[in-house]
Amino acid sequence: MRDTALRTGWPQRLEPVIGRLKSGEWIRALVYPMLGVLAFLMVWQFGAGRIETSLGQFPGPVQVWEQVKSLGAEHVREREKARAFYSRLEERNASKLAANPDAVIKHRQYTGKPTFADQIVTSLLTVAAGFLIANMIAIPLGIVCGLSAGVYKALNPVIQVFKPVSPLAWLPLVTMVVSATYSSQDALIDKSFLNSAITVALCCLWPTLINTIVGVTNIDRDLVNVSRVMALSPMVHIRKIVIPAAIPMIFTGLRLSLATGWMVLIAAEMLAQNPGLGKFVWDEFQNGSSSSLGRIMVAVLTIGLIGFMLDKLMLTLQKRVSWDKNALLR
Repeated sequence: MRDTALRTGWPQRLEPVIGRLKSGEWIRALVYPMLGVLAFLMVWQFGAGRIETSLGQFPGPVQVWEQVKSLGAEHVREREKARAFYSRLEERNASKLAANPDAVIKHRQYTGKPTFADQIVTSLLTVAAGFLIANMIAIPLGIVCGLSAGVYKALNPVIQVFKPVSPLAWLPLVTMVVSATYSSQDALIDKSFLNSAITVALCCLWPTLINTIVGVTNIDRDLVNVSRVMALSPMVHIRKIVIPAAIPMIFTGLRLSLATGWMVLIAAEMLAQNPGLGKFVWDEFQNGSSSSLGRIMVAVLTIGLIGFMLDKLMLTLQKRVSWDKNALLR
């Protein structure tokens, strides 16, 4: 009976798949994007072969793929060096303890050159820190501004003045403030990381703040009236009425903030010399070797792919917490 149930169940499970195949949906979902990518690669290869720079010919897809493999090999070699370093350190400490059980053991960190993968991780941590700092301020402040017309009128001039300021203008000020207030010699967080993260936060702040204000002010009046009839306290009103109703607009702001922060990060890392993707691009530009253009192009594609994945991550999170299922179409 179990086998019969399985056999009868399979056609029903395959019906949606067969329906999509018949409707041609798989063409739109798979073939069209592949055609777009192939067309881009062909145009790129055609154009690259006709551009000659001071560092040589502009890299095409083949040259960029060679640099991807080269960067991967460098990462493997650096990891092997790190393992060898820690192995030697453990052997030295073991021999010291064998000779003198009371000997003071020193634990050193491997100080080799960060690889491309390490710099990707640094950039992701930096943008995450800036993004969290910005939204810990933007969402509560946006809710307050949306609920109080007086607070909004008071803060709106400040928002409109600072919203269009470039990160390149913020970075020197941030650097001086951090240098003046964060002077510990044994700091757990590097100053360059703080400079980049705070600069990202200052630029991530505004999209979430503005969209949160819009989301809160556009709450359905029927919901507000229900809250008044039920005599909900201010905190319960915010938790039960305001935040659920404003979630779609809040997430729109979060997605815009994350995209803005990721773009700002590269320029901030270049100037702050934070060891992330921005510094990688700047170092390769300064290096001026024959492989520099290919490596910069690898970084450009990596930045774009990570930005795309971050946006998809936010969209997936929005699907889980938002009642607005049409948010997927935005």
